[in-house]
Amino acid sequence: MKRSEKDVEKSAGMITRRGLVLGGLQVAMMGALGLRLRHMQVEQADEYRMLAEENRINVRLLAPQRGLIFDRQGRPVAENDQNYRVVIVREDAGDVAAVLERLSELIPLSPEDIERTLREVGRRSAFVPVTVKDQLPWEDLARVAINAPALPGVRPEVGQTRNYPLGQDFAHVTGYVGPVSDYDLSKMEDPDPLMQIPKFQIGKSGVEARMEEVLRGKAGNSQIEVNAVGRVMRELSRTEGASGKNLQLTIDAGLQNFTQARLDGESSGVVVVDTTNGDIVAAVSSPSFDPNLFVRGISVADYKALTGNKYRPLASKTVQGTYPPGSTFKMVVGLAALEAGVITPESTEWCPGYLETGGRRFHCWKHGGHGTVNLNASLQQSCDVYYYNVAQKVGIDRISAMAQRLGLGTRFDLPLSAVSEGIAPNKDWKRKSYGQDWQIGDTVNASIGQGYVLASPLQLAVMTARIASGNAVVPRLIKTIDGVEQPVSAEPLGLNPRHLRAVQGGMDAVSNSNRGTGYRSRVVDDAMKIAGKSGTSQVRNITKAERARGVTRNDQLPWERRDHALFVAYGPVPSPRYAVAVIVEHGGGGSSAAAPIARDVLLAAMSGGVPPLSAYPSSQRDEVAARFEAMPMRDQFRTGKGKSRA
Repeated sequence: MKRSEKDVEKSAGMITRRGLVLGGLQVAMMGALGLRLRHMQVEQADEYRMLAEENRINVRLLAPQRGLIFDRQGRPVAENDQNYRVVIVREDAGDVAAVLERLSELIPLSPEDIERTLREVGRRSAFVPVTVKDQLPWEDLARVAINAPALPGVRPEVGQTRNYPLGQDFAHVTGYVGPVSDYDLSKMEDPDPLMQIPKFQIGKSGVEARMEEVLRGKAGNSQIEVNAVGRVMRELSRTEGASGKNLQLTIDAGLQNFTQARLDGESSGVVVVDTTNGDIVAAVSSPSFDPNLFVRGISVADYKALTGNKYRPLASKTVQGTYPPGSTFKMVVGLAALEAGVITPESTEWCPGYLETGGRRFHCWKHGGHGTVNLNASLQQSCDVYYYNVAQKVGIDRISAMAQRLGLGTRFDLPLSAVSEGIAPNKDWKRKSYGQDWQIGDTVNASIGQGYVLASPLQLAVMTARIASGNAVVPRLIKTIDGVEQPVSAEPLGLNPRHLRAVQGGMDAVSNSNRGTGYRSRVVDDAMKIAGKSGTSQVRNITKAERARGVTRNDQLPWERRDHALFVAYGPVPSPRYAVAVIVEHGGGGSSAAAPIARDVLLAAMSGGVPPLSAYPSSQRDEVAARFEAMPMRDQFRTGKGKSRA
């Protein structure tokens, strides 16, 4: 049917209105889209540019070079060596297990290596490299590089690892480094991002651990361009990190090696201190261990051998071990009594061989007694009864105060692991520690360095240095940091010089009087004479029955029940420069086991090398020469040679 003109006009009008509405909607949508694009491209351009760059650029941390450690002469004791290693990237490797299987045909990979690598690969992002094997010889690395096309995701790298060229000589001082563990991270409030680098090494003990932040340095970074799936395309920029600071120790490597060799076969500790400034020039704990074993990953067998050794090679006997100081404590009691005015150097006591007090009998080491003795004779012959009596007159509180004044019962702030405080007991200490009152027997025991009194070889060396110099020298282990000299402290002790001379005279008599307990270990060269004091500390109780039948000799007892042997000394007597403290665990008598070691070490310190035979009594020179010849010293120190660089 033919439509009317009016209907046609009405239909055309409706179409036009719909078209206008549709066109308006399209214009509105296009306008909104345009406004959104303008907002994103203009107003948010910086934000989206940054996001785009972050997606394209991967910033990786670069481990800095760890600071080096030198001895006081500039000889290296902790270095950084090249470490050839192989890493794998999961994203590039595809089937990691299959690639590792092919890699094991080129380099030695144990099942443990493969298992560890697979575990690490699973824990980390696909594009993060994981170390498969390090400490590889150059030949193995080259073999991997040549076969790289057949090993997707595997690449050889050159890194750095710690090396201790003097091995066991410095093990207890420098300590060692090792990979960051979950336990290490748990102890850190705000871990350095460097800790996330696979196999990154940090200090685990000794100077390496205590000076970690100084030695570590600051990280660098590398900007890597990656594609959408994280594959590395190219390196855009590289900023190297700041190397760690170099440390120079106060210890002399030559003296350290001589002392280590001298203690061979003993369970012992020796500390040598410069009496003028407190520098620790030797600190040796024997037996020792090779710290390189821990850096490279110690085997189960090696670790069991160390932990199962009854001589405890992993423990630092010099600062960690504390022992009853025995008769080396008698100088403390003597000075306390002199300063308190309860005795003079000429005052005497009668020694019948024992003292009865508080319902107990306390014996002197000499069964028949020493008779009438003054301060000099009591030190020279190590009379116990003299100090039993003097200690009761002066009292434990003043003895304790003098002990702390001389460096005992003090934890020195040194960058070493587990530095012990020791014990210089007094009445308050016992009340707080045991909830008991101090007894007169406690004072008598303490007077000869037994009972509650404990000291480390470091503390005894400091005590001896303070007596020798009259100054409150503070032990120092770090000489310089990046060439900057570290402070020393040696303020006057404030003791009466006459009292100091009296005690020094007694120590001189110990070593140089024919009745002295250390006379056999005397030095005949007047320019190198030493003064000392022996000590023997009991580790077992002697019963009345045993005393009645005769005290069992140390060499007839099992090793662990024998007395500890101690000796402290300084020299040269005319102008003291070095002080030494020696502990020989279960060594027996201090004059027989510890004094010869102290003499050899002091002479080595004073002479700057192997001691001259002319310093020894002529009757002992053949024996000493044979001992030196048999000592396992390093050749460069035996001959006085050795590279030096700062």
